[in-house]
Amino acid sequence: MNRRDFLALLGGLSVSGCLRGPMLFNPCLPARLPESLANNELVRQAFEGLRPDQIWDGHVHLLGTGDSGSGAWINPQLSSLRHPLQYTQLRFYLNASCAAEDNADESFLARLLALRQGFPPQSRFMLLAFDYSYDESGRRRPDLSAFRTPNELAARLHREYPGDFEWIASVHPYREDAIEALEQASKAGARAVKWLPPAMGMDPDAPRCDAFYTALVRLGLPLLVHAGDEKAVHGSGRQDYGNPLLLRRPLEHGVKVIVAHCASLGQSSDLDKGARGPRVSNFSLFARLMNDRRFEGLLFGDISAVIQRNRKTSVLKALLETDAWHDRLVNGSDYPLPGVVPLISLRKLRKRGFLDETAAQVLEQVRQHNPILFDFMLKRLLRSDGKRFSPTIFESRRVYG
Repeated sequence: MNRRDFLALLGGLSVSGCLRGPMLFNPCLPARLPESLANNELVRQAFEGLRPDQIWDGHVHLLGTGDSGSGAWINPQLSSLRHPLQYTQLRFYLNASCAAEDNADESFLARLLALRQGFPPQSRFMLLAFDYSYDESGRRRPDLSAFRTPNELAARLHREYPGDFEWIASVHPYREDAIEALEQASKAGARAVKWLPPAMGMDPDAPRCDAFYTALVRLGLPLLVHAGDEKAVHGSGRQDYGNPLLLRRPLEHGVKVIVAHCASLGQSSDLDKGARGPRVSNFSLFARLMNDRRFEGLLFGDISAVIQRNRKTSVLKALLETDAWHDRLVNGSDYPLPGVVPLISLRKLRKRGFLDETAAQVLEQVRQHNPILFDFMLKRLLRSDGKRFSPTIFESRRVYG
C-alpha cells in the first residue's frame, strides 16, 4: 500500500470515528524532553562525534496558510471535505507540526522554533520555499499546485532567526522571470534551490532548463530535486518527471544535484534502453548515476524519508551498507512528515533487524516530544550487517555551505 492509499484509508477511518489514540496521532507534548528522557544515554549520545556547526537539516518544509499575511498559500481542496484525501493529508500535516488551522503560520513557526531547542545552538534547520506549478507555456497554475511557500517568507525567517534557520529557494524554471528570481534568491542568502518535478510540472531534461542550469553553476547554488514517485504532494501529476535519469542534464551542465529521498520510491522507465524501456526501480536508476564516475563531486543523495514504511527495507539496507556512498549522502528530516506517526514504523525496523528493542522504546518516547530529533536519532541508531550511517552524513553543511 502506497502512502497516498494509506493516508486515504486513515482518513476514511478517522472521519468515521474508527481510529483514535496516540499511536496514530502526534500528541504534541512539550518539545523539551523531560529530564529523565533527556538524560537517557541514547539521547545524550545523539550528537557525539559530530561537529555541531556542521549539522544542517537540509529538508525542513515551511508550511502555512497565509493567515498572518506571510504570502503562504494552500490549495482550497486541502480544506474541503469534497476532496477527502487532500483534506485528510492536511489534517495529518497540521497534527504533525502541532499547528492550529486558525493560526497556522504562527503556530507552525512557534513549534518549529521549540523543536530547534533539541539541537546544538550552532546547528541549523534549512527551510524550504516552494513555488507554484507552471505549465509548458510558462503560465502559473494554482489549480495544479498543492501549496506555495514564497521565497520572501523563507528569506525573512532566515533574517529574523539567523541562529536557527538557513533557507532553500524554489524557482520554477518555466517562469519568464526564472533567472531574475534565482538571482534575487541568491542575493537574499539562499543556499540551494528546491524542485519537486512530479508535482510542480518541470521536466529536468528539457532544453528550456539549460539557461537555468547555467545560472545555478554561475551562482554556486546546488539543486535539491525530488526523484522517484511523489505521493505526499498533489499537483501536476507528472510522475514521469521523477525519473532519476532525467537528472543527467543538470549534472552534465556542472550543477551540484542533491537527490531528495535517494529516489527511494516507485519505478520509472529505463531510458537508457529507449523511450519505452522496461520499468525498473527508481532507486536502481539513482544507483546507476551514483556509480557513474563522471558525477563524483556533483551528485549527492538526501536520506530524508528513506525510513518511512512505504519504502522497501532493501533500499535502507543498501544505503547503510554502501560505504562508498556515505561521503555523498546528506541528512534531512522532511519535516513535518516525521510527526505523521503512522509513516514510520519502529516495529517494522526492529523486526527487520535495523534497530534493537531498547532503542525503539527510547525513540518512541522522543517522537512524542520532538519528531525532528526522533528522525535524527533513529538514523544515527540504524544498523545493517554491523554498518551504520557514517557521521559525515549528518554534517550536511559541507554540501550546502
